[in-house]
Amino acid sequence: MTTILFNKPFGVLSQFTDKGTEGSPRPTLSNYIDMPGVYPAGRLDRDSEGLMVLTSDGKLQAKIAHPKYKAPKTYLAQVEGTITDAALTQLRTGVTLKDGPTKPAKARAISAPDIWDRDPPIRVRKSIPDSWLELTLTEGRNRQVRRMTAHVGFPTLRLIRVQIGDWRLDGLSPGQWRSV
Repeated sequence: MTTILFNKPFGVLSQFTDKGTEGSPRPTLSNYIDMPGVYPAGRLDRDSEGLMVLTSDGKLQAKIAHPKYKAPKTYLAQVEGTITDAALTQLRTGVTLKDGPTKPAKARAISAPDIWDRDPPIRVRKSIPDSWLELTLTEGRNRQVRRMTAHVGFPTLRLIRVQIGDWRLDGLSPGQWRSV
């Protein structure tokens, strides 16, 4: 069994091939990982960064990706505006999105983390501050963190997954991976 942790850069698809474009293909996992037989356990949006687990073990893949196992996933989100206690409380109790109510999340405001610069950088508005929060979810709906922060009035500018279960991103730069 092979399992690797990968720090997916911004703009990279969380799959090995790109069937969605004509002409110049978008970067995929195959631009970074040349290891046959491993597959992503779950997805990360093209405009999100951070930890992905890839494995050759189908049972482990299902345990990470399938909602019934409730594997906790932790994200750092840079949001537009200064996050409020009221917004954090809403995130902690769950919010109702178009596809139904979310489960409660662990949510806390944090200082700006010491992380790599994003390429391209996020848009910055001089008149609107930004802030960071840490969110831990046990479900994985499509673009859920972004939809939740927007719902409480703080659109996500940058999203980085830093932990899945017990696996952490620690020490991996964008585009790097390691076996575990």
